[in-house]
Amino acid sequence: MKNYVQSIVLLLAVTFITSCASRKEVVYFQDTGDFETLVNNNDFVSKFKVDDLVSIHISSLNPEASAPFNLFRGAGEGGMQAEQVDYLVDQAGEIDFPVIGKLKISGLSPDELRTLLRERLSDYLKDPIINIRLQNFTVTVLGEVNRPGTYPVNGEQISILEALGLAGDLTIRGVRENVLVIRDFNGTKVYNRIDLTTKNMVKSPVFYLTQNDVVYVEPNRSGITASSLDNRANIAISIVSLLITSTVIILSRQ
Repeated sequence: MKNYVQSIVLLLAVTFITSCASRKEVVYFQDTGDFETLVNNNDFVSKFKVDDLVSIHISSLNPEASAPFNLFRGAGEGGMQAEQVDYLVDQAGEIDFPVIGKLKISGLSPDELRTLLRERLSDYLKDPIINIRLQNFTVTVLGEVNRPGTYPVNGEQISILEALGLAGDLTIRGVRENVLVIRDFNGTKVYNRIDLTTKNMVKSPVFYLTQNDVVYVEPNRSGITASSLDNRANIAISIVSLLITSTVIILSRQ
């Protein structure tokens, strides 16, 4: 009995030690001072990529003139309301736009695409109003966060802090100074890491995320140790269960 109690106390002590985390491991923006001002010079602008789904709506003071530049489906079919058709960026980085034809939009920002469309529509429309929206803007957050998953983004940009907020923030076991961002651009994977414990994180090229970015938060030492202890405990329980079962079978045959 004494040995059993000692084992329990030792296990609790190990668990307590491995689960402790220092301030340096868990606090964001550790190098900021009181009333400090930092100008964010990060000029990030989102760009369209291959396989993006883009909504483009053209309007003007003359609805009849702008109508041919908008694609709809479902109109007049059993009283169904017409639904606007989105444009899929093909492997060449192009979309097939009504009347105008093929447009290369991969690598363009929404503002650059508006400028391009305004130029190409100048022969047909006067002062067109161009609304553009990226329909497939999602980010995926994995690892040591409270709610890992894939989250839709409303708007043209999202910071890594906002994405982590959607995922319920990092757990106490997440490594904050080495968060990995996996970015895909037309089939090329780019891996970047960002330190959330410093104010200079806002200057990182991955502070603002792009569509389909994956954010991975790795476990710290206590998380790895706890996982190892859980695995060992499961193995021990399995061995004990096997021994008990074997013993019961042997005794029942005597």
